[in-house]
Amino acid sequence: MHSPHDPFVRVRGAGEHNLRGVDVDIPRDVLAVFTGVSGSGKSSLAFGTIYAEAQRRYFESVAPYARRLIHQVGAPKVGEITGLPPAVSLQQRRSAPTSRSSVGTVTTLSNSLRMLFSRAGRYPEGAERLDSDAFSPNTAAGACPECHGLGRVHRTTEELLVPDASLSIRDGAIAAWPGAWQGKNLRDVLDALGYDVDRPWHELPQAERDWILFTDEQPVVTVHPVREAGRIHRPYQGTYMSARRYVMKTFSDSKSQTLRAKAERFLASAPCPACGGSRLRPEAMAVTFAGRTIAELAALPLSELADALTGAADTSETAHVLTEDLLARIATVTELGLGYLSPDRATPTLSAGELQRLRLATQLRSGLFGVVYVLDEPSAGLHPADTEALLTVLDRLKAAGNSVFVVEHHLDVVRHADWLVDVGPHAGEHGGRVLHSGPVAELEGVEESATGRFLFDRAAPPVREVRAPQGWLKVGPVTRHNLRGVTAEIPLGAFTAVTGVSGSGKSTLVGEITEDLPGVGRLVCVDQKPIGRTPRSNLATYTGLFDVVRKVFAGTDTAKERGYGVGRFSFNVAGGRCETCQGEGFVSVELLFLPSTYAPCPDCAGARYNPETLEVTYRGRNIAEVLDLTVEAAADFFADTPAVVRSLRTLLDVGLGYLRLGQPATELSGGEAQRIKLASELQRVRRGHTLYLLDEPTTGLHPADVEVLVHRLHELVDGGNSVVVVEHDMAVVAGADRVIDLGPEGGDRGGLVVAAGPPAEVARAEGSRTAPYLARALAGGARAERG
Repeated sequence: MHSPHDPFVRVRGAGEHNLRGVDVDIPRDVLAVFTGVSGSGKSSLAFGTIYAEAQRRYFESVAPYARRLIHQVGAPKVGEITGLPPAVSLQQRRSAPTSRSSVGTVTTLSNSLRMLFSRAGRYPEGAERLDSDAFSPNTAAGACPECHGLGRVHRTTEELLVPDASLSIRDGAIAAWPGAWQGKNLRDVLDALGYDVDRPWHELPQAERDWILFTDEQPVVTVHPVREAGRIHRPYQGTYMSARRYVMKTFSDSKSQTLRAKAERFLASAPCPACGGSRLRPEAMAVTFAGRTIAELAALPLSELADALTGAADTSETAHVLTEDLLARIATVTELGLGYLSPDRATPTLSAGELQRLRLATQLRSGLFGVVYVLDEPSAGLHPADTEALLTVLDRLKAAGNSVFVVEHHLDVVRHADWLVDVGPHAGEHGGRVLHSGPVAELEGVEESATGRFLFDRAAPPVREVRAPQGWLKVGPVTRHNLRGVTAEIPLGAFTAVTGVSGSGKSTLVGEITEDLPGVGRLVCVDQKPIGRTPRSNLATYTGLFDVVRKVFAGTDTAKERGYGVGRFSFNVAGGRCETCQGEGFVSVELLFLPSTYAPCPDCAGARYNPETLEVTYRGRNIAEVLDLTVEAAADFFADTPAVVRSLRTLLDVGLGYLRLGQPATELSGGEAQRIKLASELQRVRRGHTLYLLDEPTTGLHPADVEVLVHRLHELVDGGNSVVVVEHDMAVVAGADRVIDLGPEGGDRGGLVVAAGPPAEVARAEGSRTAPYLARALAGGARAERG
């Protein structure tokens, strides 16, 4: 039995995901880093076991009734954990993004700013003092009544709705109308109402055009469809809906992302005419502090907001207390390199790394001590120059008396750790073991560690010949966010890296590359968004592999005898699936006051199919057993089925051999999702030139996985395509043909092309924040510069 003051967190028999009965001791009050290749089991140990158990224990102390109201994870698969303090988790998963959530709301700066205006603002003569809620665009008391606190209104115009006025309505003049039957119905209703649907649009009287596009009336008429030979058409009652009404209704109500996106093309977003985009009522906008309204202060970058508050002339005690609190909150955010963000910047426009660092800043202010902070790659999306600030913050959390457990790939963070837990040696079923738990330097003696190879190898990377461009792609001039008239030239048939500190304008610049630009050809954007939001979406369904596998099973003798078609082998439709769990493989068990738990389906035991379907086998395995194979094992199993092998080969090529074919999309990391998308692209038969656009493809990847991925990207370029990556990993940048470095800083102090050229040239550029790190990577510290 360990004493209650045990200086170690001791884990015994951890078996989450691929962990194999792991025993490990990790000291408290240190910065401990968990490393290992993607899929090795490090997150399963840090988040799935240690954090999950701490959270479970906390919920044990909550009253049963209250416990029902909290979303809880089930108990982790672990023998026991001793010496575990309460834990706080900062993961990169974003909550559902909403335009009402902002930097100010995440950091609670908005609350303090509203309090300052309520208590210490300058009010117009005779105006009554407003409550702090009246300064929030997210409350009924503060929101502008015209735009409901959103700051923008969506309007449409004749030019947007009818892009080609020479067409008649029958020929599709009203581009915003739906296609197929619904569009034909609206046209027939107009015809029945007496409008000429065969005259060119521009010849119709303006009053008619306005009514057709903008009326709020919804007349109902009897429509007599035009008869076609051999078809019976009965008259029906048709309701008219104007083009504007249809677009607005689709945009606000449709659950389909595709339909919403189509509707948005016919809308122009403009600042609200009532509040000028401030989102607030006139009463709140009449109050000032330091000569500015709350909307003007919230629009300033945090570093400038601090200057404005410091220089405020109001010396009252209330103003002094509130501004001091605000300045202290702002200081922790700017210390993390986020001084370029303004409080009113919407959360959905932030990168995952920026969002996590904002939460980290909020934790620094909370003053907690004696807890375990479990962080998920806090260096993600960070320029090497910003990583130093991050290390300072982690040290401060530790100095305040906390344990800091970090899942991390950035070698500078790994080197900075007091304790290192290396999981591996490989991914999936070839991983799940703790190879080393101890001081960083001692990892050098662990032969099978993939991390050790990069941590201690300082050899210079092989010098690669810079490719000669096959042409040039001109982007810009771009004036958006902090870019002002910026142009950039991207070589075709080459590998281009776009670099710069966070907020310098990299993603904005790359976002301007579209298929319409001369020289692009086919454009493929590979992002890190999930490949599906439910367990029904998985690796096999996303890549199209499952279609081929189902055909293979439908082609077996047993299936033919029984008349089973391809649909029989789908777990998403009735027929072949287990109806008890409806093809989910598990059922939810309600435990009243305890969290709901998932148990394998009592009928199919997790197989997802009914017994008759499982009687059909191919080479001795049924469909459920095939879905349980890893990509690696499936490549051997289907070695003589070319269509399957091609899909599996590309997944192996991007380092995903450890994933199971039926692995639910919900269990995949952002990096894994991005590589699955890349593999889906690679398996297509390529025709002609393609430009691949990747935003930070190495995020969440171990250096060993980065090697594999970058090798594949260079192969694409060698095949006559172009690759453009937004990247912070200097090892990747050093191997590019051209580097476009933006900066020099973030926000208003960025947005310029500081340097452009081959890596060796950019490494010597004056005034570039990237140059010294790139120079070190080129000189042989590439392994030292993951990030």
